[in-house]
Amino acid sequence: MNPMETKLKKQDEEIAAKMRLVRNKVLVMSGKGGVGKSTVAVNLAAALAAAGKRTGLLDIDLHGPNVARMLGIAGMRLESDGESIQPYAAAPNLVVCSMALLGADTSTAIIWRGPRKTSAIKELLGGVNWGGLDYLFIDSPPGTGDESLTAAQAIPGLAAVLVTTPQEVALDDARRSASFAESLKIKILGVVENMSGFVCPGCGLETPIFSSGGGEKLADELGAAFLGRLPLDPKAVMLADAGRTLFDLEYGKTRDAARAIAEKFSGVCP
Repeated sequence: MNPMETKLKKQDEEIAAKMRLVRNKVLVMSGKGGVGKSTVAVNLAAALAAAGKRTGLLDIDLHGPNVARMLGIAGMRLESDGESIQPYAAAPNLVVCSMALLGADTSTAIIWRGPRKTSAIKELLGGVNWGGLDYLFIDSPPGTGDESLTAAQAIPGLAAVLVTTPQEVALDDARRSASFAESLKIKILGVVENMSGFVCPGCGLETPIFSSGGGEKLADELGAAFLGRLPLDPKAVMLADAGRTLFDLEYGKTRDAARAIAEKFSGVCP
């Protein structure tokens, strides 16, 4: 075995050892960008952590890492004990790892080919001291590229949550992600329909500007749970920019919908 093969074998063993300590590994996927995948990943992780579950959140979107900003920890830095990287404690029961927390300049494009991206993701999986977790959510970039493929091949027992908007164009792309999951024997735990309606900031009326029902239709096609709908709410956008979750809303349909999705997810992935 040459030195490179030895290094890769050791890395795979480290990942397997770290992932054995994690009860549920969940890849949050979308077929296309801009459908709110990171919003779903962040808020699912925040909800389960608040419920007392030991939760991790790994952002493997190397080109557009947004998790740190959405959790209000942008600018923070991860530390190492000399043997492994310590994930950032973003809240009680919630630890986070992202390229944005490793000193990378988030205003500069990362121009990496596949092998370098694969190596970076494997380092985040095996080189981080995740410890014992009930859930590890993995926020992936849109589509079925190197990042998602690396996670799928490296993590035993990986499952997925699929995020889509209701219109047919987004559903077509989501079906491709579902096909990817099926090919790699990843169980799809459920589907979330985001931007299901627009909540008027004045009167609170919800209008289905992007249609509605597409996510539920897709879940039926896949034989997966329909976890629920999240409306498009200007208040939610402002919260994300301010590093706060949907549960920081004092009231409203969006907060209630996020809570219902988290509760239903807990039922399909205890």
